Amino acid sequence: MHPIATSSAPTPAGHYSQAIVHNGCVYVAGQLPIVPGQTERHVGTIEEQTAQVFANIAAILQAAGSDLSRLLQVTVYVSDLALWGRFNAAYAALMGDHRPARAVVPVNALHYGYHVEVQAIAALNEAGGGA
Repeated sequence: MHPIATSSAPTPAGHYSQAIVHNGCVYVAGQLPIVPGQTERHVGTIEEQTAQVFANIAAILQAAGSDLSRLLQVTVYVSDLALWGRFNAAYAALMGDHRPARAVVPVNALHYGYHVEVQAIAALNEAGGGA
């Protein structure tokens, strides 16, 4: 097992790694739409939050030797099921033709008033990798 840490994604606020590489896969911890390096929290729209979450995931995957096109499974926590359609449209625009396995889980609340958190599993690039 190999932990991943990059300054291009939010620094973990608790006792966890941004991701772990193991047996050809990258396990990405739940990501909130926090802008790396910023202390002020901007909630924004669900579309903005979705874009930031996946920018954070993309940065972590890149540090691990993978990318969004290698996502295998995505678990989405959304604070209001009424936002699902807007999240799904933003997600589809980001993913294009790639359709990883996915679950969307409604929750009561997320840290800092955000509406979306995403954890993911991706395969490493064929050439190997794992920083």
